[in-house]
Amino acid sequence: NCIHPTPDEPGYARAEMLYIDPATCIDCGACTDVDVCPVDAIVPDFALTPATARYAELNAHYFDDSARTRYRRERVARRRPNNSGSSVGPLRVAIVGSGPSACYAADELTTTPGLDVEVHIFDRLPTPWGLVRYGVAPDHQRTKSATRTFERMADRPGVFFHLGVEIGTHLTHDELRTHHHAVIYAVGAPADKRLGIPGEDLPGSVSATDLVGWYNGHPDHADHVFDLSAERAVILGNGNVALDIARILTRDVEELARTDIADHALSALAGSGIRDVVVVGRRDPAHAAYTTPELLGLAGLSTEVELTVDCPSAMDVNHPPNEFDQTSHSPTTLKAQIVDE
Repeated sequence: NCIHPTPDEPGYARAEMLYIDPATCIDCGACTDVDVCPVDAIVPDFALTPATARYAELNAHYFDDSARTRYRRERVARRRPNNSGSSVGPLRVAIVGSGPSACYAADELTTTPGLDVEVHIFDRLPTPWGLVRYGVAPDHQRTKSATRTFERMADRPGVFFHLGVEIGTHLTHDELRTHHHAVIYAVGAPADKRLGIPGEDLPGSVSATDLVGWYNGHPDHADHVFDLSAERAVILGNGNVALDIARILTRDVEELARTDIADHALSALAGSGIRDVVVVGRRDPAHAAYTTPELLGLAGLSTEVELTVDCPSAMDVNHPPNEFDQTSHSPTTLKAQIVDE
């Protein structure tokens, strides 16, 4: 295995990225298969662009730690159930939701050897793929390419989609149970969580759920109108969605026009008066919730966008350290290095 960390290796649960060991990679290309890496995150080093060249350095830096080159080489057997359907026909499974978790569940069911299964996927929206379609930023087309894996799953015999069907309105849970052997609920929160703070409902105060759904063309949010006439926008929180919004608000409109951003959002952003975007976070930059790739994406915008960090230190000395944070390849260390640059 040339990709690390693997699920049985230390640090996997907290890894933001996986790394390819140059000492064991033989350029076989197996890792670029659509089912192995559905988001096209693996590219040859000679194909890196100026905006992505930093990833080669990060990958090499990961293996500077000698412990990273002494992996256990144990073969892990994958257990498969022996179910082969019911005595009266195939196992019928209903999946509520059609986003990534639903599609991966359907993929697992339909690729299990010896399992005679029929999968019915229900979604209240007229189009499938959930957050991949309506949550991923429009300029993250590589991430959205995960739908190719879902499309291959959808083409398999025994997979049926029922779109525009809302459970609780058009069908009840009991009706699903009557016609299926099992029901899987693979749905997320449909709305944002209210904070219950003064001023939350003032004009100009909006949730990320509404804004992201708006620029992605989600049917529940497409008719929203946002006032973008102010020169400054403030984003509370510093996770990946916060950086996505900051990037969309500051990115060149001509670049956004080459994405699948909703037409109404593109038109509104073309007339936007926003010139400053302030991201306010409780944590210091090194321990913020955003991942290293998102930070690099924001830092890699055109030269017309100036990125500044207002923090005494990228690595807050008051943050309780842990053993994982001290390693040279930890997410906190990488974030601190990038921010300090």
